[in-house]
Amino acid sequence: MSDALDPPLRLEVDPGPRYLLPFVPDRLPTLRWPVVVIGGGLAGGAAALEAARSGVDVLQLQKAPTDGSNTAWAQGGIAASIGPEDSSEIHAEDTLAVGCGLSEPEAVRAIVAEGPEAVRWLEALGVDFDRRDEGGMRAGLEGGHSRPRVLSSGGASTGLAIQTAVDRGLDLEARITRRSDLMAVDLLCHGGRCIGLLALERDGSLLQVLASHVVLATGASGQIYRETTNPSVATGDGVAMAWRAGAELQDLEFFQFHPTTLYIAGAARVLISEAVRGAGARLVDRLGRRVMEGVHPDLDLAPRDVVSRAILARMVETGDTHVYLDASGIDAERRFPSIAAMCRAFGLELDRDPIPVRPGAHYQIGGVLTDMDGRTTLDGLLATGEVASTGLHGGNRLASNSLLEALVLGRRAGRLAAGGAPLPGFSKLARLDDRPGVAVSRPASEPRLNLDDMLYSLKSMMWRQAGLVREAFPLADAVEKITFWERVLISRPEASSKWVELANMLCVSRLLARSALQREESRGTHHRADFPDRDDRSWRRHSRARRSPAEVVPA
Repeated sequence: MSDALDPPLRLEVDPGPRYLLPFVPDRLPTLRWPVVVIGGGLAGGAAALEAARSGVDVLQLQKAPTDGSNTAWAQGGIAASIGPEDSSEIHAEDTLAVGCGLSEPEAVRAIVAEGPEAVRWLEALGVDFDRRDEGGMRAGLEGGHSRPRVLSSGGASTGLAIQTAVDRGLDLEARITRRSDLMAVDLLCHGGRCIGLLALERDGSLLQVLASHVVLATGASGQIYRETTNPSVATGDGVAMAWRAGAELQDLEFFQFHPTTLYIAGAARVLISEAVRGAGARLVDRLGRRVMEGVHPDLDLAPRDVVSRAILARMVETGDTHVYLDASGIDAERRFPSIAAMCRAFGLELDRDPIPVRPGAHYQIGGVLTDMDGRTTLDGLLATGEVASTGLHGGNRLASNSLLEALVLGRRAGRLAAGGAPLPGFSKLARLDDRPGVAVSRPASEPRLNLDDMLYSLKSMMWRQAGLVREAFPLADAVEKITFWERVLISRPEASSKWVELANMLCVSRLLARSALQREESRGTHHRADFPDRDDRSWRRHSRARRSPAEVVPA
C-alpha cells in the first residue's frame, strides 16, 4: 500500500456561533504579551519553557491546578526506543500498524526519532525514571508495542512525576508568568491572523489578551462522555475555540476508549494502567473465562480499540456491567504501588481481588490540524498536545505515544512562537458585528436553563450514541439534539466558566457526531455497526472541517 493517503473529505457542518459571550471590546482591559500559552500540562509547559529559553516573555494560562491535568493523571509512561534491541524504525513501524492506515509516515518517523532526546530533556528537568535492579532504565511493554519501550517513573505515577518536574521548571523561569484565574473563551482575529484571545475572570468580567502567537495546549474533551478517564477540565475548549476562529480540524470521529477503567457504582472512574496487563494481568469475566481468548493473537495486549470492544461484547453476552482484571501472581502491589493504593481505597487488594473494569473515553485522537512545528491553518495560532492532530496517531493511538508527542511538538511550537511577528499595533478592538454589545436582559418569567441537566443529558447520549459502537440513526439523532441544545444555550449567555465549558462540549460533541456519521466504515477507534468493515478503497483519508473565520476590525 502506498504511503500517500487519498485527498481529505470535507465535512459539511452547521458553523454555529463565532463568539460565545456578548462584550464591548473598547471597554475591556487589555494585556499584551509576545507569546500566550493556553494549557498547563506537558505540551503547554514544554512550549512555555522553550519560548522563554528562546528569549521571550510568556503568559501561561491554566484553568485549574496542574495536578488535575491529563498529564498528571497519565499512568503508563512515555514511549521511547532506548533499548539495545529497539530502534526508532521499529517504534515507527509499530505506530503505523496501530494507526490503521491513517497515520502520516513522515510525522510518525520524525516524532519517534526524537524519543531518546525527549527522555534526556525530562531527566534534565529532574524526572527520575524507574531503573532495573541491574541498572539502566526499566522499559515496560504495552499493547501494540513489539518491544518493551515504555519508560515509567514511580511505577504508575509517571505523569505526575513529569508534571511535577515541568511545574518546577516553569516556576524557576523568570520570563514565564502563570495565571490560573483567567479562562480563555474565544480567539481574536484580525487580517486573517490570530492576534490574541478573550478571557473570563473569576468574577465574570472579561479582558482581552493580545499576542504575536497563541499556543493552544488545552488537552482533551473526554468529559463529553459519561464514562471517561479524563479529569474534569477536559471539556474540549481548545478544539471549540479553534473551530469558532476558523482553524481547520481533522479526524474528530476518532476517539480512543481505554479498556480498563475501575468501575464501582457511584465512584469516580479511574484508569487502571495498561502496564498492569503488560506485566501479565488478565481480563476475565465473572465465570473466570478470558475475555481476549480467540479475539486477537496478542490477547490482553491487543490494540486498545480491539480490547475495548471485546469487553463490551462480553458485557452484553453476560449481562454484566463490567468484567474483571486479574492481577494475582504478578507482584502488582510492589510494581504498581499507586494503583494498589487506589484499589485499596475501595476495599480491593490488587494482588488478590479481581478488579472490576470497563472501557472509558480516554484520548482524543482528532483535533486542530497542525504541521510538525504546531502551525495551524490560522496564522498566529499554534496547537500542540492532545488538542492537536499531527498525523501521528492516525485511526488509533499506540499506547504511551501521547506524552512523547506532547513533549516533542510542545518544544517545537514554543521555539516557533518565540520567533513570531511583532504585537499588533493597536490596543483596542472594534465592536463585533455578530454579537450584542452588552449583556442581554431577559424577562424574569423566562425559565432558567438547568446546566447540570443539559450536561448529564449530553454525556449520556454521547456514550450511548457516539461511543464505542456507532450507527447512522443514533448519530443523526445525536447531531439533531445537540444542535438544538447548543442554540438554546447560546441564546442565554452567562459569564461563567460552567456555561462556557458546556458550550464548548456541545460544539465538540456536534462536530464529533457529525464526523462519525459521515465516515461510513470501521477503522481503528471508529466502529460502525452498520459498516463493520474497513474500506481502504474509499475511506483511507482524513476528514476535515473548517468554518469561515470572522474578522475583528481595529478601531
